[in-house]
Amino acid sequence: MWSAIQSVLKQIDDFVWGVPLMVLILSGGLLLTVRLGLLQVRKLGLALKWMVQNEEEGEGEISSFAALCTALSATIGTGNIVGVATAVCAGGPGALFWMIVAAFLGMATKYSEGLLAVKYRVVDESGHSLGGPFYYIEKGMGKNWKWLAKIFAFFGACVGLFGIGTFSQVNGISSAVVGFFDPDKSFAVTIPGLGTYSWVVVIASLVLTFCVAAVIIGGVKRIASVSQVVVPFMAIIYFIFALALVLFNIKEVPQAIVTIVQAAFNPKAVTGGVVGSMLVAMQNGVARGIFSNEAGLGSAPIAAAAAQTKEPVRQGLVSMTGTFIDTIVICTLTGLSVVITGAWQVEGLEGVQVTTYAFQNGLPFSNQFCAAVLMICLVFFAFTTILGWDYYGERCLEYLTGKDEKKIKIYRWLYILAVFIGPYMTVAAVWTIADIFNGLMALPNMIALFALSGVVVKETKRFFEVYADQKMAKKKSSVNRNKASEN
Repeated sequence: MWSAIQSVLKQIDDFVWGVPLMVLILSGGLLLTVRLGLLQVRKLGLALKWMVQNEEEGEGEISSFAALCTALSATIGTGNIVGVATAVCAGGPGALFWMIVAAFLGMATKYSEGLLAVKYRVVDESGHSLGGPFYYIEKGMGKNWKWLAKIFAFFGACVGLFGIGTFSQVNGISSAVVGFFDPDKSFAVTIPGLGTYSWVVVIASLVLTFCVAAVIIGGVKRIASVSQVVVPFMAIIYFIFALALVLFNIKEVPQAIVTIVQAAFNPKAVTGGVVGSMLVAMQNGVARGIFSNEAGLGSAPIAAAAAQTKEPVRQGLVSMTGTFIDTIVICTLTGLSVVITGAWQVEGLEGVQVTTYAFQNGLPFSNQFCAAVLMICLVFFAFTTILGWDYYGERCLEYLTGKDEKKIKIYRWLYILAVFIGPYMTVAAVWTIADIFNGLMALPNMIALFALSGVVVKETKRFFEVYADQKMAKKKSSVNRNKASEN
């Protein structure tokens, strides 16, 4: 029975993430990259500067940095540790190449999403902000497209409840915790109707559910306050260890890069026929890349809309850094670790076990220490992702129901329930369900980005013309002051 359900899910996933959607996402990113004149390269330095430099004025609920951390809390999660490993195992090392390509183009996509989110957001008298694809579809494309906005909001709420937000994150946490504390499942308990599980899974699900409930009941400000402390701290720790692994094996890096590029275009030559076509490598890389950085998905602009800013372009640049940090930096390091150590070729490993093997065999530390570091990073990454996606899901439901508080509270408790049952879902089914809802959510958002690309270009041009004039005026003022002081 369960195998039949998994088979059906796989067929739906293959259809949703077929060639049309991948072409739509990649071509959307390519179109925006060209129309914006490689903005993700030219303005990356400025974006990184503004990432930590909040504006003094502007409407919104939380600071620009807090909005970025809220978005990063939802993106830096199991996708960076488990998703990359899953992609490389299923699609070969070439999947990492396509993941990076998708992320580079996705930086332009994420920039556009953040810009449009602020431009078309709604801020009420109490300072409560609501924005994202549903509003830039409705207000940017026109009232006749409100049906598309509602479709996005519906799938967005589903992604939070059944996809990225709950099952996949909680499943990743439980796998990591069991792998560290009870790898042989010596302390098992049989749960009627579900099967036999380690007591570690049961305890972890209870503790996690309590912690999630304690935070999300406090709303966006509590989620943001937790995220802007936990996310940077854990991201830096993971970055240091992943970078150390690459540096300790620096001699193997050139060959690993050659393998990744070769496998991207000719997987058979590297995988021995296990991965038969370039399309499989591309499909896994793009799908997992979207799962990780969410560029094109339309989720991050929901957080961007809450930022205290008056300039859509500025927030767009800040939003763009999320994709750079998440995929270009963190996912690339994870992928290199898996390829360098050959973890992707070890039979019998899945999910977090692959990355754990890479850390244990690539770092000059004890296996127990490496497993502990990875487990702690994964737990906190996944925990913040759960918080971020509750925020996204609630905002989508808020748009759908016209701020019906009763329905939003019901959704919140259903979300907590999904967190509780997440550990008892199988890994394959979890990722397949998440992929399906991701694809369905991305479709209306990408249609909107194509339709509003001209608005993005116009806003960008206007902003940088004004910005250049302001810089010139400041420079002249500084020169005049210096001359005056000399006289």
